[in-house]
Amino acid sequence: MTAAQKWIAFRTILTREIRRFTRIWLQTLLPPAITISLYFIIFGTLIGPRIGEMAGFSYMEFVVPGLIMMSVITNSYSNVVSSFFSTKYQRSVEEMLVSPVPNYIILLGFSLGGVVRGLMVGTIVTLLSLFFTDLKVTHLGVTIGIVLCTSVMFSLAGFINAVFARNFDDISIIPTFVLTPLTYLGGVFYSISLLPEFWQGVSMANPVLYMVNAFRYGLLGVSDINVTWAFAMVILFAVALFAIALHQLEKGSRLRS
Repeated sequence: MTAAQKWIAFRTILTREIRRFTRIWLQTLLPPAITISLYFIIFGTLIGPRIGEMAGFSYMEFVVPGLIMMSVITNSYSNVVSSFFSTKYQRSVEEMLVSPVPNYIILLGFSLGGVVRGLMVGTIVTLLSLFFTDLKVTHLGVTIGIVLCTSVMFSLAGFINAVFARNFDDISIIPTFVLTPLTYLGGVFYSISLLPEFWQGVSMANPVLYMVNAFRYGLLGVSDINVTWAFAMVILFAVALFAIALHQLEKGSRLRS
């Protein structure tokens, strides 16, 4: 295929993915906004004043970056896992695999569709947070960089989950038993400095902790971890997941009947 044909194929897949979730925005964009707004009200407005300051900021200011990142992670992941599994379930993925379109174009199209949804939901949540607190960006480059890398990483993870899933129940196992615990224990609602030394060490094994803290550093200028390590970890995971996903497409395992 020529470069122009590859671009057309990529744009077609990406456009279809974006139209898929924007067409049903009442199911894909509105619910996360409502859920996070409830977090803002309960944790920030009602519980926050009782907790007081954390890391020199009001509790509402402290949790907002974590909640924004949580919405980006869950929506980037869920968009790709549901979309690609539906494509596999309907057997239309077989037509793409036998077409002259390179596998990396297919992977990029689906993954970036998840990135777009994750960033759209993250933007909506950010705008909603302005009704509850004044949000200032301390390091714009760090903020944009970490949210993009994180969204790409979890979109690729969702793609891999969809490849290995055998039925619709399988696509909810990882989000329920892995993604949700990692997110809630990733420093969204607290600083790990409050934990005993042993549990601080355990928390350092949680990759979500690095993403949340790097994003918090970008907005507030404070972090429990080294931001450089956070970027290195996210990029390393993203590259590894891309290689795994591309290998699965090349092999065609669980994709062809």
